[in-house]
Amino acid sequence: MIILLGLSLSMDAFSLALIYGMNKLDKKREILLSIIVGIFHFTMPYLGSSLGNVIFNYLPVSPNIIVTILFMIIGIEMILDKKEELSINNIIDMLLFGLAVSIDSFGAGIGLTYLTNHLFLSILYISITSFLLTYIGLVFGKYISIKLGKVSNIIGGIVLIMLSIIYIFK
Repeated sequence: MIILLGLSLSMDAFSLALIYGMNKLDKKREILLSIIVGIFHFTMPYLGSSLGNVIFNYLPVSPNIIVTILFMIIGIEMILDKKEELSINNIIDMLLFGLAVSIDSFGAGIGLTYLTNHLFLSILYISITSFLLTYIGLVFGKYISIKLGKVSNIIGGIVLIMLSIIYIFK
């Protein structure tokens, strides 16, 4: 389940990296942007998990329901989301890119505590997966069509929706 979650949360970064890879960023920017995305994909689920622990302690709602709703919303948002064009000219642009593609990881982190007993390893997996898929997207973005970027985003959204459906019956 964590493998699919990590791949799904990384699809946003991958799809945008495909688009920005078409701008033919130099190798240094590709690596730096990938590292930034990986760091954000570590930080955001951790913060979400911390908030999730507080929420679940004070709300008399089943964690299964909240996790299902969050994953469903994130998945639908990934499918319907229309990204605005951003340029990556400096470190600020890279930080904004990293934040933008990792917001969904915050929401997923809220329910992550209830998906796994290995929170740190799960968040680390999400981070590494996001780093790798961002880098791969930037490299392949030089060679493949911009349309594939949207398709990968749709696939990530569908996987999250499937996870939410599976999780509600868990």
